[in-house]
Amino acid sequence: MDLRFLFVASALLLGATLSISLADSNCKVKWMFGISCGNVTEKLVNQIKAWQIGQSCQYEGEKCSYELVSTAPYLVKATHTSPDTKKVTDLQFLLEQSMVCKLTGDAVSDFSKNEDSTNYCSLQNLMNGSDLTSAEGYKQFTNKWICPGFEAANCSLS
Repeated sequence: MDLRFLFVASALLLGATLSISLADSNCKVKWMFGISCGNVTEKLVNQIKAWQIGQSCQYEGEKCSYELVSTAPYLVKATHTSPDTKKVTDLQFLLEQSMVCKLTGDAVSDFSKNEDSTNYCSLQNLMNGSDLTSAEGYKQFTNKWICPGFEAANCSLS
């Protein structure tokens, strides 16, 4: 009887874990910069504040409705609420200073996985808006497996 209980409990736990992971959509992007992480953080935070939720989003599309949640040394957390769908994406930026500044961006939303580029563009719009894409040593690393929708993304329309 104990063995059957363990089997059933394991199956239920596995099923719950799979349903939770399938309910989230996640995108991870890594960037490198030839400028200090302090400069990267400042530009990123300033852009999030410039695109705060309280500002009008009538003509800005997805390039608004960001909210700064918290900042700490080497960590920035924010959210992005789509003005069209009202779906919320949690954003986290982890910085690591070495010879270059390494930035890892994670976008997690609570809507089901799909191949659209919402999560990627929530991250990339901040890079574009803050002009970090023009920073010395800028490089971006991601792919369709760690960021679904990346390959089809057209963030200039978002």
